[in-house]
Amino acid sequence: MGDAAAKPVVVVGVDDSPLSMTAVRLAAREAALHSRPLRIVHTFNWVADPMEPMPEEPRKPAEELLERAIATATGAQPNLTVTAALIEGPVVTTLLRESGAAALLVVGDGGLTQNPKVPANNDAVAVQLAARAGCSVLVAREQLPAPGPVLVGVDGSVSSLCALDFAFDAASRRSAELVVVQVWDPDDRTTSVPPEMADQLAETVAPWQRKYPSVRVEQHVRAGAPEDTLVEEARRAEVVVVSARGEEPWRGMLGAVSQSMLYHSPAPVIVVRSRHGLYIQE
Repeated sequence: MGDAAAKPVVVVGVDDSPLSMTAVRLAAREAALHSRPLRIVHTFNWVADPMEPMPEEPRKPAEELLERAIATATGAQPNLTVTAALIEGPVVTTLLRESGAAALLVVGDGGLTQNPKVPANNDAVAVQLAARAGCSVLVAREQLPAPGPVLVGVDGSVSSLCALDFAFDAASRRSAELVVVQVWDPDDRTTSVPPEMADQLAETVAPWQRKYPSVRVEQHVRAGAPEDTLVEEARRAEVVVVSARGEEPWRGMLGAVSQSMLYHSPAPVIVVRSRHGLYIQE
């Protein structure tokens, strides 16, 4: 495992919710697919007196949680190198710091799908991490996904091409089908998809299809609202890949589509940041 130990790790943040063990299983699989170590992190925000060490009594349940997470990870992927850390501090601050040296950060969705709409201002942990992390972020759902295709939405932008690159790699490693969807938002003049869009999408996909010839690809141009269309497509997906897609990506902002998928996609969502190359290479 010497090579794996030298690589950037997959980090998973855990708490005492049942969803955390699902996140651990997903993180363990990602780490195994990429021959990377897994680092399990639990944050304990000790506020009674920050100048004093954490007493043993409240620390014990946290340590037991980490032991359970390690057992879950190694049970899912027996050959995986797994380490764990109990870190005092706010969860978002801690995991953002961890993400700076990570290949991928995995977290549970914290109940995002229970919200009927995307709030204008959001302080959900998963959304903050997806928006600001120094690496790509996988947001787990309550249940492990069934085997299925990898879904990616593209619009021709540079950031969506990063997501396409990531998605091809993910499909290749899983031996899964890749579904590439471009959505055309119709206006009042016409509701039909311009015929040239299918050719444009094929042109966009072609370089990656040559790079990953073993990946079977479905390409679709759909008419409708991008958020609604991708959520519907996600119902058959094993994982959904989207770019962060903010207008100012260096500030870590999320676009409307990525936010909508975090809230409404039934499948786990990977929000790809520009540093995704660190994750899929080496």
